[in-house]
Amino acid sequence: MNKKIWITGASSGIGRALAIKFANEGWLVAASARRENLLHELNRENENIHPFPLDVTNIEQCKTVFKTIIEKFKNIEISVFSTGIHDPKSEKEFNLEKIRKIMEVNYFGTMNSINSVYDYYKDKKGGQISIVSSVAGYRGLPAAGAYCASKSALTSFAESLHFEMKRKNVRITLISPGFIKTPMTDQNDFPMPMIKSPEFAAEQIYIGLVKKKSFEIHFPKIFTYFLKFLRILPSSIYFKFVDRGMKKINY
Repeated sequence: MNKKIWITGASSGIGRALAIKFANEGWLVAASARRENLLHELNRENENIHPFPLDVTNIEQCKTVFKTIIEKFKNIEISVFSTGIHDPKSEKEFNLEKIRKIMEVNYFGTMNSINSVYDYYKDKKGGQISIVSSVAGYRGLPAAGAYCASKSALTSFAESLHFEMKRKNVRITLISPGFIKTPMTDQNDFPMPMIKSPEFAAEQIYIGLVKKKSFEIHFPKIFTYFLKFLRILPSSIYFKFVDRGMKKINY
């Protein structure tokens, strides 16, 4: 029988590529996002992908949609929560409304999603919850305060959730991509080192979720290990390093 996965943020970017990857591997995919038309396009491309439109900022809708998914699929082995937004222009202008929106979608939207599956996995005593964060959550970056904060919050939450769910035999996975070419990163007006395709990201995530057992899935490795090194530097050295880099790209 087909294994089953629920993916949010599936209408574009990493979420879309991941839905296609799992569907091509024979999984049944419950694909959620706000843009229903794009979900139906995915369904027309691959019959293993089933659309379940969802606004993750709506707490009750998250619960209702997951209940509908379980009624149809009967079981979900993996839930991947990958909804996220970013607006570098608004962040440069300290647009408080947009900052709140970023936190509402990226962090609380993921919390709403986890809340909808929490009891299911706890009672099931098995399965996997995967949270898509970012290397932007490692340290603060220029013109990305709210985005970095939202991803840092997700990373810390995933670490805490790991301890709790491990006792229930539920695996928690943190996904920390580097730069991936998506409609979101297309907004950036600076060079993005080692930028990769959504298909590359989907391949790495699939391997990490299905074939490996590590807590964090991060890629591309050369870039992410470098950022992990920056993470342990004293702030004074880190700030000087980033300032120098920003001058070089005239940002």
